[in-house]
Amino acid sequence: QLQLLESGGGLVQAGGSTRLSCVTSGFSFDQYDMDWYRQAPGKERELVASIARNGDRVRYIDSVKDRFTISRDDAKRALYLQMTKLKPEDTAVYYCNAPEESSWLFPRSARPWGQGTQVTVSK
Repeated sequence: QLQLLESGGGLVQAGGSTRLSCVTSGFSFDQYDMDWYRQAPGKERELVASIARNGDRVRYIDSVKDRFTISRDDAKRALYLQMTKLKPEDTAVYYCNAPEESSWLFPRSARPWGQGTQVTVSK
């Protein structure tokens, strides 16, 4: 059974940085692309960043390019999101996920969600 456990969120000042982690179990992590999503209050969940299963491709939404970096450690079955130059509009619950699609295609179909981790960016 797929399990996703996000951590690393918290309260951060605008312009600051934080690093999110996602520890996984229940599937062959190194065989899957991985994604970070976020859901802000009153908004739909959106795909923020993706990394290919061998790490050779990454993809970001425009609003986080040059500020966020997605990475993975297959030995630890872990996914990371380094977030810098944070803005109040980055405030959201952040989720990791392994897409249903087995190829680098978008949009993605997500699997069941973990509990997410809250990131709050103060002005």
